Amino acid sequence: VARRVLIFLVLGMGLIGLASPTGAGAMVVVGALLLAALNRRLSFPVLYQAMEGTAKLTAFVIFILIGSTLFSLVFRGVDGDLWVEGFLTGLPGGEVGFIVFVMVLVFLLGFFIDFFEIAFIVLPLLALGADALNIDKVWFGLLVGVNLQTSFLTPPFGFALFYLRSVAAKSDYKDRITGATIPAVTTAQIYKGSIAFIVLQLIMVGVVIAFPKLVTGGIDEGTKINAEEALK
Repeated sequence: VARRVLIFLVLGMGLIGLASPTGAGAMVVVGALLLAALNRRLSFPVLYQAMEGTAKLTAFVIFILIGSTLFSLVFRGVDGDLWVEGFLTGLPGGEVGFIVFVMVLVFLLGFFIDFFEIAFIVLPLLALGADALNIDKVWFGLLVGVNLQTSFLTPPFGFALFYLRSVAAKSDYKDRITGATIPAVTTAQIYKGSIAFIVLQLIMVGVVIAFPKLVTGGIDEGTKINAEEALK
């Protein structure tokens, strides 16, 4: 029950529009604290361990951001951005060739590199080509995000698969409610189970490319406000 509540807080709150991704994360923290308190497992050592882990992860991300900023400054100082922009805009096929190249590159990088490195170092360089070719940034960012999520599911280097491996049962166990013996989940089963999701997300990449209005439709229209109604 506790796991279902936390899953609803992180996914359900966002899906029904009651919280942003960041807000949903905060809701999960509050929910986890309440559940730990109800189960009488909330203590100072537990809080200290959670805060220490959060501080380490935050510092890790910040140092990646600092390093990527320094890299970008040096790279631009030697006119590397101009070289990258010229290379990306000179690819055969124009916008189509650029998108194909970026999708293949990001998909391969997702095998070996974490999201933070790709977002802070690689994407700013790719954005130069998108700017030069007048490609919509919202559409381009969503397309890269879906592609990255697909690569994180791809064996044998998919990060999401390693996360599943860490929580899946490594040996047979008995269900506490039914008493039935539940067999262990093998790594091969996890890889096999990811195939359907990979295919679905590749289809979604193709759909977003073929129908960009699914992403950009309505963005340029903005919110229309009736001044007379607003003053009433």
